[in-house]
Amino acid sequence: GRHAHLIEMASKAVLEVAKDFVSFVNKGPSPFHVVEECKRRLLASGFSELSEKDHWSLKHGGKYFVTNNFSTILVFAVGKKYQSGNGFSMVGAHTDSPCFKVKPRSQVTKQGYIGVGIQSYGGGIWHTWFDKDLKLAGRVVLKTENGLKHKLVHVDRPVLKIPNLCIHLDRDMNKSFSFNMETRTVPILATSIQEKLEGVCPVEDRKCQAASHAPVLVQLLCDELGCSPSSILEFELCLADHQPATIGGAFNEFVFGPRLDNLVNCYSGLEGMIQSLEGDSLEKETNIRLLALFDNEEVGSTSAQGANSSLLENTLRRICGSLDKDYTCAFEEAMSKSLLISADQAHAIHPNYSEKHENNHQPRMHEGPVLKYNANQRYATTAITAAMLREVASKCKVPLQEVAVRNDSSCGSTIGPMLSAKLGLRTVDIGTPQLSMHSIRETSCTSGIPQALCLYREFFTSFPSIDASFSHE
Repeated sequence: GRHAHLIEMASKAVLEVAKDFVSFVNKGPSPFHVVEECKRRLLASGFSELSEKDHWSLKHGGKYFVTNNFSTILVFAVGKKYQSGNGFSMVGAHTDSPCFKVKPRSQVTKQGYIGVGIQSYGGGIWHTWFDKDLKLAGRVVLKTENGLKHKLVHVDRPVLKIPNLCIHLDRDMNKSFSFNMETRTVPILATSIQEKLEGVCPVEDRKCQAASHAPVLVQLLCDELGCSPSSILEFELCLADHQPATIGGAFNEFVFGPRLDNLVNCYSGLEGMIQSLEGDSLEKETNIRLLALFDNEEVGSTSAQGANSSLLENTLRRICGSLDKDYTCAFEEAMSKSLLISADQAHAIHPNYSEKHENNHQPRMHEGPVLKYNANQRYATTAITAAMLREVASKCKVPLQEVAVRNDSSCGSTIGPMLSAKLGLRTVDIGTPQLSMHSIRETSCTSGIPQALCLYREFFTSFPSIDASFSHE
């Protein structure tokens, strides 16, 4: 039963998976770093990298991945018994999380402080960013003798701070803490006095892009990359919590950390895919197993690398075409035989705000992934797709929970409904329960990681037979 499964999950194996997940989070301070860590794990597991620009010659039994914008990654494995028109067993998640990003012209000097101009990305709980030790991570495009070069950068030390106002100057702060997002959230990087003492000089070439930023910020990047300011053409930098993710609680049952939404499902989907391919699993596989990790979900997914683009459809069509150029309807036929698990975090019942959940739908830590339902199609779950996932869960003995929002509450959404609508694709929305979603520090449970991993691994191996057994009257 459910409690027996909880006891089984309270083991050293659970803690080892949770520790590996924590390592994954700490190596992914930006979507670019998340994809880079995914690539590292895939290459170590025998996958081959494809380029969108090249011709694809795919083989039955092949394991592949392709990236877009260095922030989205699509991973797939072709069953050896795959035939044209067979389905895709898909899990989808997203690599991005709410954060602050550095503006294109970020140089700010106020009252002797050197600041960095930032813009908000997504719907963060922004007050949680005040007084946190912040670092920088992202990518830089360099101009070299051989052309343009894309490099990741991670300034892995606390270099920025968004300071609060002291309570002595605002006695009403604890009654209502509100702030102007443009003027009150500028992080400090250094003081002008110390910059002069350190001998940091302005960028000499005022026409180069680096001159749009504080010299000390440019110096930090140049020190990390081993380049000159004049070689920096562009960059995309995220502010991130310098405090690493960790395992905590009296019984080591919690994961405390940044970006759990949605790195929990990036990790469990990736490891579920890799583990599903162990042994001779692909020998009898009739489907194509696919994992899609998209960028820009937190801002609506409408980008070239987002789920609301043609990226997934184009990739699915390329896969079908590469495996059989003569079967022109393979893609259309495949969509009716496919299922997408839209994997995004769920809201656990909150001990201090329990009234926010509907009485019969109160997801709890440790009690399994959460099936998400919404009559207005904010989630794409249907009776059929939920039933199929329940069959998967029963095979691997992972308990499931359900959630539906109160009628007097707003409801978020995921990549599920948009991909379901764009592709005519059966979809089920699911997520692991957590607290403090979109805070700079979120909370989930250690058992939720292996539960999700086990569910996705079983889905990749079992979905074709479950789908084949479905009948109707």
